[in-house]
Amino acid sequence: MNYPRPSAPRVTIIAAITAMTSALSACSSEGQEREYTVPSSLCGTAIEATDLAPFLPAGHKITVRDKPYSGTKRCEVVVDNTLIVTTTQMWLKEGDTTAIFAYGQTLDTPKNSAEGGRFQYSGYEAFGKTHDCVDTKAKQALYTAIQAQGSKHRDADAMKRLILSYTKEVESSTECGEGAS
Repeated sequence: MNYPRPSAPRVTIIAAITAMTSALSACSSEGQEREYTVPSSLCGTAIEATDLAPFLPAGHKITVRDKPYSGTKRCEVVVDNTLIVTTTQMWLKEGDTTAIFAYGQTLDTPKNSAEGGRFQYSGYEAFGKTHDCVDTKAKQALYTAIQAQGSKHRDADAMKRLILSYTKEVESSTECGEGAS
């Protein structure tokens, strides 16, 4: 029995689709290398690059950009035009808890805590309250957050290390000193 052979345009289209599919899968981050250097500072706040690295995907270019707004210092980490990590330093009413701060920053409730609730974290988000970063005139305290919502990596222990070291750096920064009155 003779089966009709596909016409040349149809074969060309099938070949083109196959080639595009192969090219797209080659562009995915699976198996790719990191072509950028993991930063050791996020918008002026030092961090351990080894603590941040697990949350960053393979890619070509990393951009760290400052995005401040009223009473808040926000920093975004973007890899190949995709927002991966956001850090936040925010002044809130003195006496609030980290849980209240976290509630205003995420839809999820972090299931882990450290230092009596001063830090709350999950596999991709962490929230903290600084020690002694208080603006006595405004009656506010400084809180910290790291959210890796754009990351596929989930690791509660790594997120805990990251928020602890990040908050410690914030406590020794000018941001803390500016609020202390």
